[in-house]
Amino acid sequence: MKVLLTQTIERTGIVGEVLEVSDGFARNYLLPKGLAIQPTEGNIKRLEASRKEYEAKLAAIRKDKEALLEKLKGFEITVVRAANDEGHLFGSVSRRDIAEELTKAGFVVTGDDVKLDEPLRRVDTFNVPVALAADLRTDVKVWVVREKAAEAAVPEAAAEAKAE
Repeated sequence: MKVLLTQTIERTGIVGEVLEVSDGFARNYLLPKGLAIQPTEGNIKRLEASRKEYEAKLAAIRKDKEALLEKLKGFEITVVRAANDEGHLFGSVSRRDIAEELTKAGFVVTGDDVKLDEPLRRVDTFNVPVALAADLRTDVKVWVVREKAAEAAVPEAAAEAKAE
């Protein structure tokens, strides 16, 4: 069944696009929720302006993301965590942690933008990919360092335990 999208739907299409979708998807999801309408001449003309506005908005967003990507290239952050003598962290550094550090540095980045296969669990230097769009990617150097206060606290706690 052919439908005309009234809203952008991720992985389906953008506003004003005429698509061929399965009958069930159109009747059970798109049409009842108002996400699509029948593709008549009048409807197509009416939504063409919406599509142009949406494409202009996407172009502006992409331009902002490209500027952000240029600033991110070669950027380095340091994450401080408690670790044992072998360099294994007590916990881990996740995508969200890296995104928070980048946000503190003034970048608008979410945890979904940080492409980390698994959390970082050791003291080391890592090149972590950041993808702002499918074709806008760069690496950020993440230094995971040992927390000095944690090292000092362990001997003090052991001394207190012996004193008791």
